[in-house]
Amino acid sequence: MSPLKLLVVEGADDQHVLYALLKHHNFKPEFEVYDERGLSTLLERLPERLKLLTGSERVGVIIDADTDIRSRWASIRTILVDAGYANIPDEPDPTGTVIADEFLPWVGVWIMPNNALPGMLEDYLTHLLPLGDSLLNRANRVLDEIPFEEQRFPARHRQKALIHTWLAWQESPGSPLGLAITQHYFSANSPQVDNLLAWLTRLFA
Repeated sequence: MSPLKLLVVEGADDQHVLYALLKHHNFKPEFEVYDERGLSTLLERLPERLKLLTGSERVGVIIDADTDIRSRWASIRTILVDAGYANIPDEPDPTGTVIADEFLPWVGVWIMPNNALPGMLEDYLTHLLPLGDSLLNRANRVLDEIPFEEQRFPARHRQKALIHTWLAWQESPGSPLGLAITQHYFSANSPQVDNLLAWLTRLFA
């Protein structure tokens, strides 16, 4: 039986976006992408996952930075220190962090959108949108025109509101994020995707 290669993510959107990107690029090596159904569950389960893995196995983690990337990294870093990992950087690697240990399973961490800025999956997908798209410009204007007192989404979720507004105006309105990649509404060929795949290659190859 080959060593386990596992990538854990916060939710179903992350899982299906990853599968769509990997399929588009016919990515090798293969690994499982597991939906932990929430950040808190992912962080709670990660220490136990690390205990159960052997030194020949590898696990990747993709989480959203949300509003505070330093706090998010600190949460992961504490888990890794408690699990016995050494030489963990004080800040995430901008190209995606990989902790290669001789005796412990390798661990990789990618913090959406780009390991440096606050944000989430939708902020990452913003870079996969077609440049100069007229409906995207219109969606931006629509969001700008919503009076503050009528704005029901928090400011930190503006890109999420933008992405889903724009998807509501496509040929198949309201497609889930992963399917929208398969339908070529998002571009699976971009420097952002290349960076993510390069991190996955370093971790799982």
